[in-house]
Amino acid sequence: MIKRRINKAVILAAGDGDRMGELTRNLPKVLLPIHKGEPMMLSPIRALAAAGIKNIAVVVGYLANEIKRNLGDGSQYGVNLHYVENPDYLGGNAISALKVKSWSACEPVVLCMGDHIIQTEIVQRLLSTDIITDTLCVEYQPIFGHDVEEATKVALFEDGSIRDIGKELVQWNALDTGVFLLTEKFFKTAEALAQVHGMSIEISDVIRFMIAKGHRFNTCDVSEYSWMDIDIKEELELARSKGQ
Repeated sequence: MIKRRINKAVILAAGDGDRMGELTRNLPKVLLPIHKGEPMMLSPIRALAAAGIKNIAVVVGYLANEIKRNLGDGSQYGVNLHYVENPDYLGGNAISALKVKSWSACEPVVLCMGDHIIQTEIVQRLLSTDIITDTLCVEYQPIFGHDVEEATKVALFEDGSIRDIGKELVQWNALDTGVFLLTEKFFKTAEALAQVHGMSIEISDVIRFMIAKGHRFNTCDVSEYSWMDIDIKEELELARSKGQ
């Protein structure tokens, strides 16, 4: 474990959003407007900025130039956006995460999903401890608006660390919110796993492998704060109706 300030963050925004149908034919899902015409990706950007993290790598793939054109260098949001290309964006999300390994320069980073709407306090809660280790923000009490069947479930040990994770879990304690604190250990593990299993690996696969190798993966309870994963049109409309 490390004791230091977190200065960097990563937002994954490479996917093609195919479940949105025609809405993402010419526009990346992360740019679909939510509140007052603002793209959904502004939610994690603003949450990170509010927590004092200004240096953000955005992993892009599908229609990457549209994201770069719309968000620019991030100065209008008070952050510095650095774009990292992922030509393998049809692979698992761990591949997108792995693309920032060099950029992170072995520093711990906060990782968010570009298609998640998150309350700013989630990142602040994650960073509220001085001790830094691999951590996932979880929700213990799923509320209306979460598709539990499609969500990534998390099974915990009594001490709150992750025992298992995945969408198909039958017995579980919490939901994965898509907000992580990741250390060099995660990226090294993802790299080793990708060499064996190729482009299909997900972040959940990396976590399970780390746990199997005896590495503790912590959780942070953010149940009191709101978040939403937007994968389909109905979730997009729900987010818009809630003004998120």
